[in-house]
Amino acid sequence: MTELKEQLSLLGRKTEYKQDYAPEVLEAFDNKHPENDYWVRFNCPEFTSLCPITGQPDFAEIRISYLPDVKMVESKSLKLYLFSFRNHGAFHEDCVNIIMKDLIRLMDPKYIEVTGIFTPRGGISIYPYANYGRPGTKYEEMAIHRLMNHE
Repeated sequence: MTELKEQLSLLGRKTEYKQDYAPEVLEAFDNKHPENDYWVRFNCPEFTSLCPITGQPDFAEIRISYLPDVKMVESKSLKLYLFSFRNHGAFHEDCVNIIMKDLIRLMDPKYIEVTGIFTPRGGISIYPYANYGRPGTKYEEMAIHRLMNHE
C-alpha cells in the first residue's frame, strides 16, 4: 500500500483545481493484471470547455474506454485533468483527440477510445470519436475495425 501511495500524489489530499488545460495533473499506477485483456471505462457527464472562437461554454459527456497494459490512469487525476478544460478554448474534435493523446502518453494502453457527446449549440450536435490501437498488434486491427464500424 505504501508503494501505491508513493506513486499517487492527489488521492486523499486537498484538491487544487487548475484553471486551464493541465495534462501534468494526470497520474498513473501499475496495472496488477497486465496479462489480461479487460476494459476500463470512465464516464464524465459534466465536461466543459470553451469555444475557441466565441468563448461560449461547451458542455459534453466524455466517455473513455481502454484496455490497459502496464499502467492505468488514476481516477481523481483524470477528473482534475478533465476539469482543467473548463477555461480552455478548443473545438469539440480537438478536445477528444487531445484527451486521447494525453492518455496514450501517460499509459501506453493496448487500446483506447474517447467519445465526446456534446450538447447541441445552434441546433447541431457534435459527437467526435477517436481511437488508437497499439501499432503492429491485434489492437491496431481492433481500432481500425471499431473506427470503420462506428455509428
